[in-house]
Amino acid sequence: MQVNIDINNIPRTIDLVRDDSNTSVIPDGYPVLSIIDQTQLPYAEAYLHLRDWREAIEAIKQLKVRGAPAIGIAGAASVALAAVEFCASNEGIARDEMNDPADYLEFMRQSAERIAHARPTAVNLMHMVDAAMEIVEEEAVSGSSPVVIADKLYEFTKQLIVEDEDANRKMGELGAALLEERSSVLTHCNAGSLATAFFGTALGVIYEAALQGKIEMVYADETRPLRQGARLTAFELAKAQVPVTLICDDMAATTMAQGRVDAVFVGADRIAANGDTANKVGTLGVAIAADRYGIPFYVVAPTSTIDVSAQNGEDIPIEERAASEVLDPPIPGVKVYNPAFDVTPADLITAIITEEGVVAPADIISVVM
Repeated sequence: MQVNIDINNIPRTIDLVRDDSNTSVIPDGYPVLSIIDQTQLPYAEAYLHLRDWREAIEAIKQLKVRGAPAIGIAGAASVALAAVEFCASNEGIARDEMNDPADYLEFMRQSAERIAHARPTAVNLMHMVDAAMEIVEEEAVSGSSPVVIADKLYEFTKQLIVEDEDANRKMGELGAALLEERSSVLTHCNAGSLATAFFGTALGVIYEAALQGKIEMVYADETRPLRQGARLTAFELAKAQVPVTLICDDMAATTMAQGRVDAVFVGADRIAANGDTANKVGTLGVAIAADRYGIPFYVVAPTSTIDVSAQNGEDIPIEERAASEVLDPPIPGVKVYNPAFDVTPADLITAIITEEGVVAPADIISVVM
């Protein structure tokens, strides 16, 4: 099926840019974290321009930026903003020398700790904050000035953005090769361009397959309670002119039973060493239905989503969110259980697609060793 796919019509999710009108602290310009406010999609494409790392933390917590790869980038950018704040704390004059490395490192470590725990389940956030702090620690020990370190963190974040899109496009090619002509696929939540630097993980596969003329239809689960499938996935697929049909979450099994779905592609927020995978709540039910009807179920995620310290799904912390996301206003006497994620056991996953290759869940560690 040949369709006119327009990937470039999808809005960019996240970037770290320089404000060259403000050079008093950083000679090349004050870094600004630019994100599309996903809480306003699909009805308004509004961008936030954040200069304070605390504001970035709140944006992550409030899902203004979301998706494991995207919040990993946001975490690295937040460390860069914290580093710039330290420079600016010298009465607005850039700190050209490291007067007190201990004082600097204490500030940076405390800031990084807060950033890394903005959301608990997506391991990319912790991985990228840790990687940024490795730069901080090494440069501080070697005597680099706070301004030099801030610049290095800026360049590190910019490189992450490039590498993330490259990884997504590689995963897209690998996943698209698994599909036949005129395939119809189902996806849950949003693992698209909006969840990454660009192109997407699960949706990256779908975009590449669509570019190859392989996609007949994409079924997008609504994804309650915050409707990421309806607000984000359907939105960006339509923007790219990929055929999409929105379904409620409780229609997924019926859609599969009717023979409408050839494969399922989902993203991941954390993958344990045995292949168990945490993703948006509701993914487990989709996987169970896919298994019942003999439909391949693929997880698509970069290697930065793999947590070798988690032996299995029981080691993955599951974020619980506010009752108001489910029931607002509340009903007196009614409690609400609102986990943001669930864990799909490895035996329900056909394969995991990473930028390093397509592997069986049991072999996931092989791509990071």
